[in-house]
Amino acid sequence: MRRRPIGVAHTQQRTKLDRDFQQIGDNIAAKELQQLQKQLDTFKVNLQDFARKHRKDIRKDPTFRAHFQKMCANIGVDPLASNKGFWADLLGVGDFYYELGIQIIETCIATRARDGGLTEINELQRRLEIMRRNGQGGKQQEISEDDIIRAIRTLKPLSGGFEVIPIGTRKMVRSVPKELDKDQSALLLLAQKTEYLDIQIIHSELGWNETRTQNALDHLLQDGLAWIDKQGDGVDTYWIPSYFHLDE
Repeated sequence: MRRRPIGVAHTQQRTKLDRDFQQIGDNIAAKELQQLQKQLDTFKVNLQDFARKHRKDIRKDPTFRAHFQKMCANIGVDPLASNKGFWADLLGVGDFYYELGIQIIETCIATRARDGGLTEINELQRRLEIMRRNGQGGKQQEISEDDIIRAIRTLKPLSGGFEVIPIGTRKMVRSVPKELDKDQSALLLLAQKTEYLDIQIIHSELGWNETRTQNALDHLLQDGLAWIDKQGDGVDTYWIPSYFHLDE
């Protein structure tokens, strides 16, 4: 009788061991996943109890609301962004962020002709608070920067260009589909301290030649992101309306 080569038997045994180890690994992973699911279920129950106990604080205190949102995010729950279901009924906030999102759209549209669709988030919050206060007979549910950022995220499906973008140390809300180019961003960053620009400042700080400087300034003007102030002394000043506040 012809004997089977030793190499074949060894390969079959190794294959069987690999299958056995794979099965053991799958069993361990399944048990760990089951245990993790139990922990998440327990945490959700505790979170619901916490929400019931602190319902008023979640609705009225923006800082408390932000911390609560972070707790929920850890287990994939987004209670305040939905106007249906258990969480909405429990917290009584309904479509809080959708309503705030509509107010953000209205506010940004109202100032777009002035700031070109680029608004500092603190200024947007100030205007929203005025709108909400006037619309609710002096009573308003306080909002925070975190609330505004979350509300803007709900606007993404509308494809209106609404986005929070960092420029230097400031958070700016863009409300137009067009993105800033590299040179526009550089000029907006440079203008943060003075709120204005001129060719001499740009040459001194950025070292750009005259053509690049003028093209970048012209693009800011075309997009409504800058105002030109012709003083008659040969040096035009370009003001950035997104950086200064006008009284209502």
